[in-house]
Amino acid sequence: MKLEASLKHFSPQGLAITDSSKSTSPDRITGTDIMAALGSTSSRARFGLAAFLGKAGVSKTDEQQAIQALYRYAMETAPANLRKTSGADFGWCMGVLAQFAFAEYSRSAASRSTCTSCGGRGTISKSQQTRKVTYPWGKAPFWANKSRAVRPSDWECWREVTEIIPAQCDECGGKGTISARCRCGGKGEVLDRTATKERGTPVFKTCERCSGNGFSAISAATVHRALLKRLPDLHQSSWSRNWKRFYEGLVGKIHDEEKKADIAFQKATLND
Repeated sequence: MKLEASLKHFSPQGLAITDSSKSTSPDRITGTDIMAALGSTSSRARFGLAAFLGKAGVSKTDEQQAIQALYRYAMETAPANLRKTSGADFGWCMGVLAQFAFAEYSRSAASRSTCTSCGGRGTISKSQQTRKVTYPWGKAPFWANKSRAVRPSDWECWREVTEIIPAQCDECGGKGTISARCRCGGKGEVLDRTATKERGTPVFKTCERCSGNGFSAISAATVHRALLKRLPDLHQSSWSRNWKRFYEGLVGKIHDEEKKADIAFQKATLND
């Protein structure tokens, strides 16, 4: 039984919590067996199980435990040149890399992030030029309304005024969050217009924007900008040569730990 099937145990829609067909055999897997298998998997591959449950949104505690485990791994395996470059901010930098690595690992087409343009408010401040009436010679007296020779508008004067007004954020459309879903709608495929025109039937191809994933990945430039808050001298060449490679290794570490947890769970639920 695969680890993904265990998610049915946390939000069951029926009594059958398994990836196999329903049966009445006494050897069938029950809810108690699933809990025992999760406990066995936790003792053998706690890091991978916590990462998987945190990615699935089952528990916020598991997500924090996975980030802390990845943070400890980063502190232990970081190269000497990264330690030298970061100096006293080494721990902070490893924490940022661990958080971004987990966010990249758990990213999907349904993921949403806070809009950086408006800070999640949905509105931004925008300047606008308006015309206002002023009375440089004092307001028009009462008798000016009764006189035919003098009008109240003779006392008025127009001038341009710059005002700061709230406006809807163009990046998020006023929602305050930005979806990670690609323009392909999360399917990973788009219509190949050239091939469709030649064959006369719909032909689909892998989306070039997301490489078939259905969502956009966190760009390395975003991680680099986050580190620049404490390391302003971290140049692009140093980031690409040393830091980016280590960051990608952290993302691969989480995937490897999840595979270990999946193997351990399958062994625990294997019927002899």
